[in-house]
Amino acid sequence: MTDLPITRLDRARAAALIPSLAALLQDSVDGGASVGFLPPLAAAEAEAYWRSLLPEIEDGSRLLFAACAGDHVLGSVQLGLAQRPNSRHRAEIQKLLVHTRARRQGLATRLMRAAEAAAQAGGRSLLVLDTLLGSSAEVLYRGLGYLSAGVIPHYAAIGDGSLQPTHLFYRFFG
Repeated sequence: MTDLPITRLDRARAAALIPSLAALLQDSVDGGASVGFLPPLAAAEAEAYWRSLLPEIEDGSRLLFAACAGDHVLGSVQLGLAQRPNSRHRAEIQKLLVHTRARRQGLATRLMRAAEAAAQAGGRSLLVLDTLLGSSAEVLYRGLGYLSAGVIPHYAAIGDGSLQPTHLFYRFFG
């Protein structure tokens, strides 16, 4: 998996990959990822989510990066570019997803590096993100140089219905 290219998907390629992107989202959510959905995630809901992003991908306000083996998406990450005049220096890392069969092989790090490089190339000097407190993603983000901005309690519901805290992170690029 470490040799899969990381590519930025345009609207047409993202649209063509919606079934595979939906399968990746389902795998992640059903595997416990807190990315805005609750398990079990229906294919129709996952596909509708990806379709809803196509206008933002087209207008460039959201960048979507993916690692694909043919038409099978094994990992993806999104970069939401802040659009207001006072915030054009920042972006948000969103929904870093790696399929369960492709984990622990460096794919998440490579996806993050691609998003960071695009952010920097676009003049973004501050990246922010959040993840469930205590998740394995915290270790990844710290290892990539992200700093803790704090914890918000009762932030996200998880599959058992309980409310869990989220951990906010940030990273400056100079």
